[in-house]
Amino acid sequence: MELHQLRCFVAAAEELHFGKAARRLDMMPSALGRQVRMLEEELGTQLLLRTTRHVMLSQDGAVFLDHARSLLEKADALGRQFRDRGRRRSQVLRIGAIDTAAAGLIPDLLYDFRKHHAGVTIELVEDKTIRLLPKLLSGRLDLAFVRPPEKADSRIDLQVLFHETPVVAVPSRHRLATRSRLSVETLAAQPLIVPERRSRPHSHDLTMKLFERAGLRPTISQIAEEKQTIVNLVAARVGLAIVPRWTARLKVAGVRFVPLVVKQAEDLRLLPLAAARLRDAPDPLCDAMLAVLRLRLPRYAAGA
Repeated sequence: MELHQLRCFVAAAEELHFGKAARRLDMMPSALGRQVRMLEEELGTQLLLRTTRHVMLSQDGAVFLDHARSLLEKADALGRQFRDRGRRRSQVLRIGAIDTAAAGLIPDLLYDFRKHHAGVTIELVEDKTIRLLPKLLSGRLDLAFVRPPEKADSRIDLQVLFHETPVVAVPSRHRLATRSRLSVETLAAQPLIVPERRSRPHSHDLTMKLFERAGLRPTISQIAEEKQTIVNLVAARVGLAIVPRWTARLKVAGVRFVPLVVKQAEDLRLLPLAAARLRDAPDPLCDAMLAVLRLRLPRYAAGA
């Protein structure tokens, strides 16, 4: 019986849906189902009752769920305890960040932090929110800058910092590249590149919601996973893309970033950036980093 199998079972038991549980763990549903079946075979009992439309806990599954949660909590706590012992000796702060925060916020934040904490080693992990939050829960990260998830884990303390500003990535030779600003209506007939929603719900919904609020439907020409890939596709004239302003720091040749004009202030609140840490887990280094962040927050927000 492996911890990974327990995590798969707990996710499936809490969601009662293999697809949602797989998205939560950033797995394929088939892989998650295989882990649950292996666990059931090892235990010699069926934990989940499956039909073509429904997933339910069996009697054994309901009993086992409480034990599985307890085991995972103890395993995570033990891992955090010994990782924290090592960190206290070596003064290491492990930070995770989504791509735009890594490009826009982190360089300035680390520069300001090191003015007063030069001896601290910073380990930086750049990844998507759906991968950073599990690393935070398991103790592999101390602090993460993420998009707030639709369903937040109660063990995580999330503080929304500010909202990133949307801009339009346009090929440099495109007729719209000479504009000083663009509106959603101007983009209505243009082919657009968006991220896949499962891994980047906020970035995907940015385009969809802006068009929906304007009473229009976007013309999606391409789905792409990473911001770097999206901007490179724009440079190749595959389409245009609505992206966070900090994406401009990727500096891809052949792309111009044009400000996006919106009609409602609410349209500028679609890309929240939050600081995430474990709730009730004292950490002096993390506290020091957040203190610098709060002090400089207006300046950081102005550039987002």
